[in-house]
Amino acid sequence: MARENITEADEAIIVKAIQDAENNTSGEIRVHIEDTCDGEVLDRAAQVFAYLHMHQTKLRNGVLFYVAMKSHKFAVLGDAGINAVVPKNFWEDITQQVIADFKQGKYAHGLSIGINKAGEQLKHFFPYAGEHKDINELSDDISFGSTLDETPTK
Repeated sequence: MARENITEADEAIIVKAIQDAENNTSGEIRVHIEDTCDGEVLDRAAQVFAYLHMHQTKLRNGVLFYVAMKSHKFAVLGDAGINAVVPKNFWEDITQQVIADFKQGKYAHGLSIGINKAGEQLKHFFPYAGEHKDINELSDDISFGSTLDETPTK
C-alpha cells in the first residue's frame, strides 16, 4: 500500500537525493515509508531506526526520514553524533518544509529537499573522508513496511 503512493520516478528522485547527499559526507540517510503509525511518530521512527541498524554507523551520524502515508505522520530522526552538532530546531525546520510539500502531494520533492538539508549538515560536520576511508554503511534504497506489526522490508 505505501508503495502505491510513491511512483518509480518518485523513488528514483528520492534515492538520487540520498546518493547526492551521501557523496559529500560519511553520514548515512535512509527513508522508510509505510501506511500507518498508530502510536507516537517518533517512537515508531525509533523502532524503524533500530531495525535498519542505523545506530551502528561508525560515527553515529545516520538520519532517518520516516513517513506513514495513511496516518499522515512524518518524522526525521538523527543519531547521537549528528544530533549533538546540528543547530537547535534543525529537525523541526526540515519537518515543516517536508510536510508543506506533502500537503501539496509533492512527496518526492519534499523528501528530496529535506534530504538535501540534512546532507548539508552532514557534509559540514562529517565531511567525506575519501574513497578508501568512507564506505556506504547503509543501503540507499527506500525501505517499505505497511503496519506496526509488520517488519519493514529493506
